[in-house]
Amino acid sequence: MVKQTILITGGAGFIGSAFVRLLVRKNIRPIVLDKITYAGDLGRLDQVKGRFTFHKVDICDKKKVKGIFKKARPTLIVHFAAESHVDRSIIDAQAFLRTNIEGTQVLMDAARQVGIKKFLHISTDEVYGDTRRGSFIEDSPLRPSSPYAASKAAADLLIKSYMRTYGFPAIIIRPSNNYGPWQYPEKLIPLAILKASRREEIPLYADGKNMREWLYVEDCVEGILSVVKRGKNGQVYNLGSNEERQNIELVRMLLEIMGRPKTLIKFVKDRPGHDTRYYLDSSKVRRDCGWQPKITLKTGLKLTVRSYLENKSWLLNKHRRIAALYTDRSYNYGF
Repeated sequence: MVKQTILITGGAGFIGSAFVRLLVRKNIRPIVLDKITYAGDLGRLDQVKGRFTFHKVDICDKKKVKGIFKKARPTLIVHFAAESHVDRSIIDAQAFLRTNIEGTQVLMDAARQVGIKKFLHISTDEVYGDTRRGSFIEDSPLRPSSPYAASKAAADLLIKSYMRTYGFPAIIIRPSNNYGPWQYPEKLIPLAILKASRREEIPLYADGKNMREWLYVEDCVEGILSVVKRGKNGQVYNLGSNEERQNIELVRMLLEIMGRPKTLIKFVKDRPGHDTRYYLDSSKVRRDCGWQPKITLKTGLKLTVRSYLENKSWLLNKHRRIAALYTDRSYNYGF
């Protein structure tokens, strides 16, 4: 890996920045591309400042992307860049279609021109839709429920078409719900921590019984790195934790950690097309790449709470931007 030139898209985002920090800890200097949208923040990389090369660029900008690729000649790409929040995709899907589909195509075309050796696309468990029992394997049908999930599923299919048509050396990784420090507070865990710290109501959709599989972000990026090292081109890998909880159980765990009453939970009208449950069979990545998560949900939540309370000004500053993003007040913003 040290001999490779590694390019990371979305490297100032939540999971992408964790991956950049991981590479730097391993004495690898990556090239980072990020548009710095509302959810991007180079502050997430302060601890590794000066140890990566950064380009502020929209991945849909063909000319700029091709110019960077031509100059840098990357041999390995890990593609995190995406619009990622389901609620925002329901309000307006356009940015999701543009970035998640068109942006992926621009990157693949540029990668083909420089003879890329491996292209890792970070997808999501949401492409499978939901299931009330059992788990999804990598060959399960794609049945996305939201515009966000549909845009990611479309990107997965586009990549598969490039694999077959051009022999494109790609791998698709589908992680379960990530959480941890530096996540933007439109997501359940950071916003719940912020609201609990201020003794404000925490909105939960419907009865709060929708189930998710929670993966600590540091475990996730270690899993991605294991696929970089040992994954096979042309394959899909699920990346899950086996830590499944109802949303209401998760919030109750946070409230217990923070010493706040459960009465802060407020049920709100459910969102359209809300998936009931996601659960991944991750045996393939554990078998082929030797990865398994190390951080339990309880430990991960404690680490996350501590990090946000130590960096509460960051959390508050990010939260103030949400009001400007969710201008449609007829939409009930919850989880």
